[in-house]
Amino acid sequence: MPGVADLSPSAARSLPGSGRTAVVTGASSGIGAATAERLAAEGFDVVLGARRMDRLTALAERIGARALPLDVTDPASVEAFTAALPRVDVLVNNAGGAFDTRPVAEADLDSWARTYDVNVLGTVRLTKALLPALQASGAGDVLFVGSTAGLVSYEGGASYTAAKHGVHTLAGTLRLELVAEPVRVIEIAPGMVRTEEFSLNRTGSQEQADAVYRGVREPLVAEDVADCIAWALTRPHHVNVDLLVVRPRAQAAQHKVHRESD
Repeated sequence: MPGVADLSPSAARSLPGSGRTAVVTGASSGIGAATAERLAAEGFDVVLGARRMDRLTALAERIGARALPLDVTDPASVEAFTAALPRVDVLVNNAGGAFDTRPVAEADLDSWARTYDVNVLGTVRLTKALLPALQASGAGDVLFVGSTAGLVSYEGGASYTAAKHGVHTLAGTLRLELVAEPVRVIEIAPGMVRTEEFSLNRTGSQEQADAVYRGVREPLVAEDVADCIAWALTRPHHVNVDLLVVRPRAQAAQHKVHRESD
């Protein structure tokens, strides 16, 4: 019937992600949650990892995924998470965040350490742990959710830009090291994305978080980035999307954003 989805087993097998297991970190909210939902819709067997199990379990039940506790800053948590995975074809390294807006002259080194640990060291921990499974899959994917902050620096963002520059060079180095292996290394670098928590965690104030997007007619949302991630992961496996930069049309560059007056 027109307008009715074909849910037959043959239709399910034709989905791009059928038969592939995708791990998504930082999946309890924002880009991670949107990516998990999109990959499940593409037929992937999705495993969700994050610390907030209440949110994670609710999402897993809604999209038909598996939820496992994961703190990428804790080696024991990474080890337990990895041990619970019999197969991995795709790793979406999404866990991360920004936690301050201070200039370098007023740097909070604890915030710097936290930012580096979750964005860089945590990503390395899980990537290292899952690489053997990704290689054994015969067609593995490691996808890093980076940021345009990993390509261009800006005032008040040093701790985050330093960390995301680390993620960018991590992706580039790993791609060189795995060139003879059946594993793609992909980086998606979003610009301005409005999510429920990112700017709030960074500024510590809802008013300041709202001001980041004030006057921007259509900032990206998490689903826009998830769409890019799904597209990159569902290309034929000989096609490697090294780096995809995605911004809202209103953002021509890190420092150039069109804002409409009230």
